[in-house]
Amino acid sequence: MQITQVRLTVNHMVHYQTRLDTTFAALSDVTRRGVLEQLGGSDASITDLAQRFQMTLTGMKKHVSILEQAGLVITEKVGRVRTCKLGLRRLEEEAAWIERHRELWSARFDALDKLVEHLNRKERANARSKRK
Repeated sequence: MQITQVRLTVNHMVHYQTRLDTTFAALSDVTRRGVLEQLGGSDASITDLAQRFQMTLTGMKKHVSILEQAGLVITEKVGRVRTCKLGLRRLEEEAAWIERHRELWSARFDALDKLVEHLNRKERANARSKRK
C-alpha cells in the first residue's frame, strides 16, 4: 500500500514538473508571449497573427501549437480559417512556483544585507579603534 502512495506522489511530481516545463518553455519565446498579449485583447486567426508578427503561416502555426500544448491557447477551425483564443487554463501553479522562489531569493538577499551591514559596522569599529 505504501509503495502505491509513493508512486502516486512521484507521478504527481513528474506531472507537475512536466506541466511547469511545458508552460515555461511556451512562455520563453517573445513571439509566443506577444501572441498571448494579442489574444488577451481579442481572438485572432493564425493568418492575422502571422501578419501582425511578420512571419510565415507555418512559423505561426508552430508557435500556436506550442501554446496549445501548454493549454494557453485554444484553436477552432471554421471552414478554412483557424481562430485562436486564450485557453481556459490559469497559471496558478506557475505563479505559486514563482512566488516560492521569489520568497526564497528575498530571504537570501535579506540575509546577505544583514551580513554586509554587520561587516560594515565591524569595519567602521576597527577603523575607529585604529585611530585612537
